[in-house]
Amino acid sequence: MLRSRNPIRRLVLRTLGVCGVAPFSLAIGQAQSTLRFGTTPVFLNDHVETTARWRRYLVDATGTNVQFVQRGSYGEILELLMRNDLDAAWVCGYPYVISKARLELLATPIYHGKPLYQSYLIVPADDEATRSIADLRNSIYAFSDPLSNSGYLVPKSELLRLGTTPEAFFRKAFFTFSHRKVVDAVRLGVARGGSVDGYVWDTLAKQQPESTKGVRVAWRSREFGFPPVVVRKTLDGQLTATLHRAFVNMARTHAGQDVLTRLNLDGFGDAPDSTFDGIAAMVRQVDGVKT
Repeated sequence: MLRSRNPIRRLVLRTLGVCGVAPFSLAIGQAQSTLRFGTTPVFLNDHVETTARWRRYLVDATGTNVQFVQRGSYGEILELLMRNDLDAAWVCGYPYVISKARLELLATPIYHGKPLYQSYLIVPADDEATRSIADLRNSIYAFSDPLSNSGYLVPKSELLRLGTTPEAFFRKAFFTFSHRKVVDAVRLGVARGGSVDGYVWDTLAKQQPESTKGVRVAWRSREFGFPPVVVRKTLDGQLTATLHRAFVNMARTHAGQDVLTRLNLDGFGDAPDSTFDGIAAMVRQVDGVKT
């Protein structure tokens, strides 16, 4: 069984309740001259060199010391943002739309010419019958993160259309807290199916093809707003503007283009907030949280 029947409602209540809490230890001894940027292994998993080069690019582009802070889940990153213990983060559209009152959209990745991506349903390659999540009743299923659009919200919405829930539909379901680990779970036979970020799958298939061997994509969702880079609304306006320029200008510099190539992205741009309307609609439908 999944750990929580409604992790979103609980998380929203908890994060709204910590607004007045003293700063987390991450900030102790740090002046605002250090910009704290959050990531999770949901996206970046074992990409030490990529992270190092990305940090160097941001330091040079902003003239500010940059610290990359990795936590194990979107929920942990969101809590740090809510407590002002992070300044910016690369998150999913799901935590962004439930936290718009406290977060500001900074830049959105451009992938294949668009600020959009899809959720993929993956199954073992020798499973030629599965065409949708409806074919996996009573199976073992892997999700990525409770706050992942592609790795949880989309499949949960699909099950709702079938009149059921993950707890009732699957024999067992679990979170891996990494899209790469969802792929591993299906590849190794731990799960019969899983939901992953299509961009992460495509990037693995391109850069580490051995990691997707023996697994196939059985279904693709419609397109949604690509996981954005956000900042807390209390961040200094000048620093926000400087960081924004650094992201949208990445493709124009050699160092920035090197990072983008490693991330398998075209660049970062300014997407309208309406890009995330599809995710917001699913949040209202599935979790009953106002956005």
